[in-house]
Amino acid sequence: MNVYLISGLGADGTVFQKLAFSQGIKVHYLDWIPPKTMEPLRDYALRMAESIDQSSSYIIVGLSFGGMLATEMASILQPQKTILISSISSITELPWHFRLVGKMRVNRLLPAFRPHIGYRFITSIFGVESQEEASYFRELLKRSDPNFSKWAVDAILQWDRTERPSGVVRIHGGKDRVLPIGQRKVDYLIKDGGHFMIFNRADEISRILSEIGID
Repeated sequence: MNVYLISGLGADGTVFQKLAFSQGIKVHYLDWIPPKTMEPLRDYALRMAESIDQSSSYIIVGLSFGGMLATEMASILQPQKTILISSISSITELPWHFRLVGKMRVNRLLPAFRPHIGYRFITSIFGVESQEEASYFRELLKRSDPNFSKWAVDAILQWDRTERPSGVVRIHGGKDRVLPIGQRKVDYLIKDGGHFMIFNRADEISRILSEIGID
């Protein structure tokens, strides 16, 4: 079975390093590609999906921003399953304050920059729990592309998907402060999981993936 992993915004395939897959799983990382100017999230996702081998069955797993891309892929392609971790499947699940910023286009007034200021606050929001995680998280920020991040934030805020495609499975943390779950239902809830649970709740996520059928 081929499993295609899409990391979160500002991250790379290393964020999945603590997940456990069986030997029968062939893991592929879908790397970021340069976005076009003002490119909609859907168009970018479909260009990115050109790297997927559709000649055999496959599963797509998307983390955070990667889950939004996976959702758009699922609406056009035919993956066996599409699994979202710490993510959303439509703009209606995005917190209201983000949607307000998107309508006002305030984000476009801000320059591209790496979020090195307020680092401790950012790690707290993401649910970083240990020094190991903090060091890794800091390295992710250093490697991030500020221009890509600026495009991605705008693409998220202008996303127009209002319905969840069939076959999408959501795994979410009850203490996610980046994309709070609120009153919305998810398929699998990790009660004490934050937005960084891919790293510090990897064992539990791995068990859920096995239960879903990725083992």
